[in-house]
Amino acid sequence: MTIAVTPHLNFRGSAREALEFYRDAFGGELTIISYSDMGDTDPQTADHVVWGQVTAADGFRIMAYDVYPQLPWDQGADPFFVSVRGTDADELQRHWEKLSIGATVRQPLEPSQWAPLYGQLTDRFGVTWVLDIAAAYPES
Repeated sequence: MTIAVTPHLNFRGSAREALEFYRDAFGGELTIISYSDMGDTDPQTADHVVWGQVTAADGFRIMAYDVYPQLPWDQGADPFFVSVRGTDADELQRHWEKLSIGATVRQPLEPSQWAPLYGQLTDRFGVTWVLDIAAAYPES
């Protein structure tokens, strides 16, 4: 059996825009099912995302949806980080440059004490991303 863990992001009306942004940053295929696809005719929510996903050949995958308006939702402060760990500094830099459009850089993408390359930013949708190249540690 194989298990894959996929971050599932919750938004309030901006899931489509976020998924399109992440597809542009990481490449891959975008799949979106809207509330109208499920029979919702409310003009305020019909185009909202009931389920969406970006999947790339390199293994990148992220899911998102728009929380229905009558349900409580609070994005909170740092409830999670999305970690993107790669092995190619140039590729990681390209993702960083795209993700950083409209973002707040919390830690510039640069060498750190714990990784050959590490950076952290909060994108324009309020999602905090950590991009890094893993350091080689001896096995315990």
